[in-house]
Amino acid sequence: MIGYVTIGTNDMPRAAAFYDALLAELGAKRMMEFANGIAWSTGQGAALSVVTPFDKQAATAGNGTMVALAVGSKAQVDAMHAKALSLGASDEGAPGARGETFYGGYFRDLDGNKLNFFFMG
Repeated sequence: MIGYVTIGTNDMPRAAAFYDALLAELGAKRMMEFANGIAWSTGQGAALSVVTPFDKQAATAGNGTMVALAVGSKAQVDAMHAKALSLGASDEGAPGARGETFYGGYFRDLDGNKLNFFFMG
């Protein structure tokens, strides 16, 4: 149902470098570049876009907003969370079980946007 998710940045070159390195670990590549942003995709399902706001105001992280990125295993959650932190993200919840079938690791990107990598199973 979801085609893409967009999050904001105040520093596109920095955000682009962060997401190029992070999402490459999942096999994602830039699928689209436009005047104020970039979209990445694995070629399957939804894309993730990072943009500078169209209204030219500062980008801010949404309170209660989070982007969840599905991966194929608990080990991949651990690896992707560690990769995000190595690229400068801040920890928002170490990888671990949250319920019987959900395993996730949470972080904030360089602009304060909250994301997680998760595995169901």
